[in-house]
Amino acid sequence: MIEGSGRIRIATALLTDTRKRMLLVRKRGTLAFMQPGGKIEAGEEPAEALLRELREELNLFASPEALRYRGRFAAPAANEPGFIVEADVFLLAIATEPEPAAEIAELHWLEPGRDAPVPVAPLTRDHVMPLWRREAAEIVQDD
Repeated sequence: MIEGSGRIRIATALLTDTRKRMLLVRKRGTLAFMQPGGKIEAGEEPAEALLRELREELNLFASPEALRYRGRFAAPAANEPGFIVEADVFLLAIATEPEPAAEIAELHWLEPGRDAPVPVAPLTRDHVMPLWRREAAEIVQDD
């Protein structure tokens, strides 16, 4: 949802696997890697939007109970110059391998303790990566 004053509301996932890696995605026609997720449609709650986007972008099906809300963060939009992206960020740990679909061109797993070897969006760099590093010890699989 694009709101007034140049703000874009999105829902996004700090998506981790059993090795505590964080998944980054790159959309077709863009350079920056970011979290999977996307714009919240009219009438949608952030968690609903994220679950829809995960199905569309990664063929990933998760339950609402698996999402752990981590806050709302804002940063310059990577792909819409002059806009600010305002993201509701959810932690989601998965045990399956996602598959790129819809507009996703490429996936990249970021290893714990390493810098990103790919260009990342401002939201990812300034908010999600520090959050991931702080919470790495708490990220566990619900087996």
